[in-house]
Amino acid sequence: MTTQISLPNGQVLNLAGPPLVMAIVNCTEDSFYAPSRAQAQQAVDRALEAVAEGADIIDFGAESTRPGAEYVDEEEELKRVVPVVQAFCRQSSVPVSVDTRKANVARAALDAGAQIINDISALYDDPNMAPLCAQAKVPVVLMHKKGIPATMQHQPYYDDVVREVNEFLIKAAKNAEQAGIEHDSIILDPGIGFGKRLEDNLDLLAHLADIGNRDYPILIGLSRKSFLGAITGRGPEERLAGTLAAHAAVFYQGAKIFRVHDVKETVDLIKVLNAIEQRKG
Repeated sequence: MTTQISLPNGQVLNLAGPPLVMAIVNCTEDSFYAPSRAQAQQAVDRALEAVAEGADIIDFGAESTRPGAEYVDEEEELKRVVPVVQAFCRQSSVPVSVDTRKANVARAALDAGAQIINDISALYDDPNMAPLCAQAKVPVVLMHKKGIPATMQHQPYYDDVVREVNEFLIKAAKNAEQAGIEHDSIILDPGIGFGKRLEDNLDLLAHLADIGNRDYPILIGLSRKSFLGAITGRGPEERLAGTLAAHAAVFYQGAKIFRVHDVKETVDLIKVLNAIEQRKG
């Protein structure tokens, strides 16, 4: 498996050690978790705060992909995210990821200073996305989803969710490589909550080590999601404890990047788990 990922500016994401923390900054008013919503200067400030708390990567997104979310047009997405990326990159050298499935948004974000593309469609929604990422030599996050955000939670079904998600992601990774994206620039995300039932999410987390055939690093995005509410009976604002418990589980399953709302708490969790693990040697 890849132990480090090179970024276009010469920086490196070190995956040989404890998991990295990717901070979520939603440049939209439509995220399921209200405290993650921020626009313009507020989004820049939120990102800088996440850096101070220990974030390794900032992930800006300008299109909500929560269950039931509607499509955001390209012009609006550009208007929301590009100035924020530009402003943040003038003040911090922490790598920026942009959560988009549109090639023109990705191109503008890269020009503004972003260095990673996080595509929930695994490069499938826009035929220009894979060639763009290959030419720009940027790392890509390829995520599994079933359906589209607006309807993905309408009775999703799998015969074997771990096998089916793994097969999809391996095929997406091979397609990316055929488009010219380097093997060591590919990160896989099983898409927790994206067209999945409670039992599907739990099966994926319990068998996360089987995703990617151990050939690609795994990013996990489960922060405060509804499956945690289904287990605990709590709303998004009260799901921090459940989120940390799930992150502890995937720490031991080998997840390499945690995409989170709560940076400080996640950083502390990783420090403690890693300290204990080092004593086992």
